[in-house]
Formats: sequence, C-alpha cells, structure tokens
Amino acid sequence: MATTCEVGNDAVDELNDPGAAPYGNFINYYTFNPPENRLSLIPETLLQDLGYSGDTTLLLDVGCNSGDLSVALYKHLVQQPECEADRRKVHLLGFDLDETLIERAQQTNPLPANISFLPLDITEENNKQLQDYLHQHSSSHFHLCVCLAVTMWVHLNHGDSGLLQLLSHLASISQHLLLEAQPWKCYRSAARRLRKLGRSDFDHFKTLKIRGDMAEHAKEHLERNCNMDLIQSFGSTTWDRKLLLFKRR
Repeated sequence: MATTCEVGNDAVDELNDPGAAPYGNFINYYTFNPPENRLSLIPETLLQDLGYSGDTTLLLDVGCNSGDLSVALYKHLVQQPECEADRRKVHLLGFDLDETLIERAQQTNPLPANISFLPLDITEENNKQLQDYLHQHSSSHFHLCVCLAVTMWVHLNHGDSGLLQLLSHLASISQHLLLEAQPWKCYRSAARRLRKLGRSDFDHFKTLKIRGDMAEHAKEHLERNCNMDLIQSFGSTTWDRKLLLFKRR
C-alpha cells in the first residue's frame, strides 16, 4: 500500500511543483488522487444506510477543488437504479476558496439541477452562503458533510485554533460528517516542499501543539466538544488516510 504524501509527477504540467499550493488548491489534484481512491471504500448504499431515502437530502463537499470528486460522489451515492425516483431530492453543494477551481467545476458540472458549486473560505467568520443554501432547501443542517484532505491546510494556515474551529463549525451544520484528516507525515512533506521552492514556511507549522495522530485528535475533539460520535470507519485510502464517519448525537 502506498503511504506517500508526496505529489505525483503527472500533476506537474501546469505548475513547477504542485506542492506550491499553500492551501491545498492543486490545479490537477484528481489526476494524482482520483475519486476512486475514496469511493472504493464508501458503500453505494450509504445514504440509505444512514436513513436518508425518500426525503430531501443535502450533501456538502468541503474544499471541493475542481468538483471531480463531488460529481463522482453524487453519482456513486445517488444514481443507482433503485434510487432513480429519489435523485431529484438529493442535492450537493461543493465549495472551495480557489475561484478558478470553482469556475472549472461550474463549467464542467453535468448535473446543475442537483449539484452546485460556489467560492467560499470556510475559515471566514461569516459563512452566510451556507446558511442561504440551507434556507433555500428548508433545512437547518446538511445531512452529510464530506471533508476530505482539508484539515491539514486549515491547520497549517490558521493554527490549532483554526483546526478546532473548522471541526466545530462542520459539526454544527451537519448531521453526519465523513472526515479524512491528513496524517502528521503529510504536514512535514508540505512544509518541506515549500522550503525546497524557497518559499516562506507555513506561519503556524513550528508552533502547532496538536501533532501526532491527527485522525485521533479530530475524533477526540468531535466527541468531547461537538456532540458527535464516531459510528464507522471505512478503512484507509491508498494514501494511508482513514475515512471516519461521525454522527451528531
């Protein structure tokens, strides 16, 4: 099993080094980490297993990049023959802080009636766009929030408090949270890539106190402080990252 956190050489076409993306907004992210790496671990029946069938169901993809995984996830979970009648009731919102990536996602979106994309920085205090989306669909929360390989970038750029605030915020607007937290070795790799490029180090890297088993740290915070429980682990991706499913109590 591959455990590397380095970025593959096939993604270097548009950037000298994709590791130069300090917020994880890689231009060709899904060429070196295709959606199947995660979807192969997630059951197609997940929405039904969680009790979401027949009613309006809202999905949120945090840090969606160019939207490839958002679309693939939607099709994986919804477009099965037995779900055909319910397809129009499932809606997915993907967001990313990179407006260029969001424009690409919007332009290539094959299901605009069900999937939406918008530019948004989740670390900003006022996320009115998320509340507007929920209000539009007459819901107080997203039924399933997917946050994959985002925590490290928020942690490196906004410190320990930024990481904990992210987890708390997602827990507050989600009934279920599917989380993939990058392991600590990925932090070291990201910092090393910036240094090799002669760029400034991440502001908080050397002062972070939350270190070590990042998935366990996230679990501990969600369970102790966010009224959520770990209900299932879907194993680890080919990059040796755990996919953990939490549910609000």
